[in-house]
Amino acid sequence: MPSLDQTPLLSSNSNGHTSTQKLSSLRRHFLKTLITIFYSSPVNYLLIFVPIGIIAGIYEWNSNAVFWINFLAIVPLASILAFATEELAEHVGETLGGLLNATFGNAVELIVSIIALKENQIRIVQASMLGSILSNLLLVLGCCFIAGGINRLQQTFNQTVAQTMSSLMALATSSLLIPAAFHASLPSPTNEDEFPVPGTSDDLILSLSRGVSIILLVVYVIFLFFQLKTHKALFEVQPQIDDGILTAVLPETISSDNTTNLSTKENEVKHLSISTSLGVLVVATILVSLCADYLVGSIDNIVESSGLSKTFIGLIVIPIVGNAAEHVTAVVVAMKNKMDLAIGVAVGSSLQIAIFVTPFMVLVGWILDVPMSLYFSTFETAILFVSVFISNLVILDGESNYLEGVMLVSTYLIVALAFFYYPDVADVVKV
Repeated sequence: MPSLDQTPLLSSNSNGHTSTQKLSSLRRHFLKTLITIFYSSPVNYLLIFVPIGIIAGIYEWNSNAVFWINFLAIVPLASILAFATEELAEHVGETLGGLLNATFGNAVELIVSIIALKENQIRIVQASMLGSILSNLLLVLGCCFIAGGINRLQQTFNQTVAQTMSSLMALATSSLLIPAAFHASLPSPTNEDEFPVPGTSDDLILSLSRGVSIILLVVYVIFLFFQLKTHKALFEVQPQIDDGILTAVLPETISSDNTTNLSTKENEVKHLSISTSLGVLVVATILVSLCADYLVGSIDNIVESSGLSKTFIGLIVIPIVGNAAEHVTAVVVAMKNKMDLAIGVAVGSSLQIAIFVTPFMVLVGWILDVPMSLYFSTFETAILFVSVFISNLVILDGESNYLEGVMLVSTYLIVALAFFYYPDVADVVKV
């Protein structure tokens, strides 16, 4: 009888002990996952601004505080989105991984743009699309060339891939030049309101833009098939070895022992599971949506109080948020002499914005009954043409150095300065 009395007590203690162990194991796993995510990028220290930004939006703080706090909050969230996407891509293979990178790699731009479209902020959407292209093509790529070439005479990368991307960027540029030329060739209006200013559109411009957008999306799908299926060997990142030209002047920074230690540490890094990656993507997307909603909602007050134009905010300020993670990643790999990967991140991201995100936003505007079009002002299309032209000249030879990086960054600074003084079109019309 005593043994019978003790049996349920022993069983209960055993079950309770097992449950406690499982709970403790889950807590340790959760903590390790958070640590892995947090240390995935240096910008993740800015995560402290996420709850502050949401609180600022809920309690309607000063517009400047709401805008800049949420601006800083979205930067690490963009980095976490990129990290979770890469982790998920490792589990699902190259083809689906490429599609996931195409979808989530520019998630911040998509979320901010959709929210802005819902609030009829067409100028913000157009400027942020153009700004993302210019930021990646000039600023990010230029910083890569400077960071990678500062202690090397020359770096090389896959010329065929660079030429392919350059050709597609030329196509994307033509998709914006043609609507602008189409509008310029229309007969002069009999009154000021008959034809649109940039950021709005009549039926002709809208119909042209929607048709061009569908064509660009088809081209993007074909490019994915070309890159991931039929010609994927061309796009495979090949390891690059420094030519040693500067070894007589600069000491070797990485010895064979250090290389072994680095590879060992890389193997020790814990990767996220599929379910964890999906969970991180969902949570990060929700947080980005909240912060972006408050950020976009404060733009009108920012314009009134600061004197900055909507074009400058959308073209220079907002793209820094979406490109923060890509900027850090591209510069780091360029410093490691992995220029094929750096080109893929910088130019590839510009290409995705140009032939996927921008036409996709035109179709989203069509669904939301918002007149989003591919018609940009003459000044904006000229800026894009010049930027694509100089970037193509720099990368077509398959070689780079820090001087070419300085040229690209200088071009971006000139563009930023020009748009700082460039007024919104509505202000020009009023004058």
